[in-house]
Amino acid sequence: MAKTLTKTIQSRTDNLLEVREFVMHAARRFGFSEEESSKIVLAVDEACTNVIKHAYQNAPDRSIQIDITHDRETFQVSVIDEGKSFNPNSAKMPDLKQHLSTFRRGGLGVYLMRTLMDKVEYNYSPGKRNEVRLIKYLTPSNSAARG
Repeated sequence: MAKTLTKTIQSRTDNLLEVREFVMHAARRFGFSEEESSKIVLAVDEACTNVIKHAYQNAPDRSIQIDITHDRETFQVSVIDEGKSFNPNSAKMPDLKQHLSTFRRGGLGVYLMRTLMDKVEYNYSPGKRNEVRLIKYLTPSNSAARG
């Protein structure tokens, strides 16, 4: 049976530490290594940052809901907002060499999320709510801590 943990924050970057701790604690308890947990935390941090910057355009008083659901093999984090919707198909994969050579900051969020997680899904309903679902599977190499 799947279990769900929920946290809701205001859309300010100073609340991201609270989200990172919430996700890290849940990922470690689920059985991920420190390294795998850190990857999940980074992906969730990117998703929340995108919501703050793009969906809410830096409005500090909107809410972001983070739901963590897991069953025996799947760890899923949903980041839910009611801001401007985002079409993931409009995000091009960056040319990392060119990106790094110009010392740009930002713009790698979708790429990072797709690289760090096993699956990234977007559900959006314009005028309603948006959800980014970040999924990581517990593989035998990840589950050594669960033994």
